[in-house]
Amino acid sequence: MKAGRKPQAILTEKEMLIMQILWEHGPQHVRDMLRYYDEPKPHFNTVSTLVRILQEKGKVGHEVVGGSHRYYAIASKEEIRDRSLKDVVANYFNNSYKSAVSALVEDEKISLEELRDIIAMVEQGGKQTI
Repeated sequence: MKAGRKPQAILTEKEMLIMQILWEHGPQHVRDMLRYYDEPKPHFNTVSTLVRILQEKGKVGHEVVGGSHRYYAIASKEEIRDRSLKDVVANYFNNSYKSAVSALVEDEKISLEELRDIIAMVEQGGKQTI
């Protein structure tokens, strides 16, 4: 990691798109990643820079194949999800998951039925998936 650069757990939207490509399609060269972008496609150098940033963050690794770098995800989708959720709750809800859920209820982003499902899951020891 470069000196002065603070590690970031929450990835940008553009970084997340690259992670999604690697999770869904496996190891890729930058030129191959471009096929998964909608038009207008970003420039090769833009994607290459984003991949290098993800490497610095420890989310992506590479192997040399045919004289060029092929990139692969190091971080799992679950790891990114869990860390991102933790950071959102810490940064925007004062470390209170209750406040986060309350905000979802207030904004009508979660239904009463979904809340009941969550309560049932908690009562069963978190063994149920939603």
